[in-house]
Amino acid sequence: MRFNPKADISKGRVRDAGGGGGGGGMGGGGMRIPIPGGTRAGGGIGGILIIILFVILSQCMGGQLPGGGGGGAPQGQAQGDPEGIDNSDERYANCKTGADAEDDPDCARKAVALSLEQYWARTLPEQGGTELAPAQINTFAGAVDTGCGQASSQVGPFYCPPDQQIYLDTTFFDDVLEDQLGGQGGDFVEPYVLGHEYGHHIQNLLGTMNRVRTQKGPESDAVRLELQADCYAGMWTRDAEDSNLMTLDQGDIEEALDSAKAVGDDRIQQKSGQGVDPDGWTHGSSEQRMAWFMTGYEHGKLEACDTFAASQL
Repeated sequence: MRFNPKADISKGRVRDAGGGGGGGGMGGGGMRIPIPGGTRAGGGIGGILIIILFVILSQCMGGQLPGGGGGGAPQGQAQGDPEGIDNSDERYANCKTGADAEDDPDCARKAVALSLEQYWARTLPEQGGTELAPAQINTFAGAVDTGCGQASSQVGPFYCPPDQQIYLDTTFFDDVLEDQLGGQGGDFVEPYVLGHEYGHHIQNLLGTMNRVRTQKGPESDAVRLELQADCYAGMWTRDAEDSNLMTLDQGDIEEALDSAKAVGDDRIQQKSGQGVDPDGWTHGSSEQRMAWFMTGYEHGKLEACDTFAASQL
């Protein structure tokens, strides 16, 4: 992944939310990258029960998601300037150009955030008939307060529908995705995850989350929602591959696919020392996640990512 050194990345919506000690899992509602339970609390992952990986807010079942399904400004959006971009954050204050993104992973994150916003600001109205209300990306350490409740690092990266924001502890990628789940790593791993979580934001704006009724199983609505977010990540990757902001190569695509493989439900069950049990899946198998990412990458269309209409996942 390479960035155009002259590109202006200052408007990327990323801020550091700081963090605090302690804290448990989310009180409810976040759409998370799967993570084996207990990895931050000590001990290995063998024999540890998997976290409940997907929760739809109980009050949202069959109804409208708070803050979602119809655009409008995100409730928790930063108010630092007229466009709602917080430029006072010290961690990201020096991230101005693509040259900065080449040298600093924080600035690379800001550039990716800008690329995601620019892509969906064009694509969502054109293909979905809905204007984009941009999502804020928040980094944190330890724990953070969100519209879904307090979240600790143990939940992994997630999207919170009530405040329409994305949260991630950046140590996840080394500590869990590589060390615990055996992913190969690389500079496009985090962009793939951010693309997936931004995909959940698009689902929120389109009202797709309201379609979730069944929450476990290989053909469940929960799995369809997660695979669609992977497909949306593939759509963005296709556009970012040779854009004015960045360029990608085949190695980046392979890193995204390897990451999708690493967070497949079957892979996590195996790494947790359990047998593969499709009835417990909430995000889809490694094969499904890779396949739907490639569907978005190859076709670049929302309609191609309609996992809810697919007869076979």
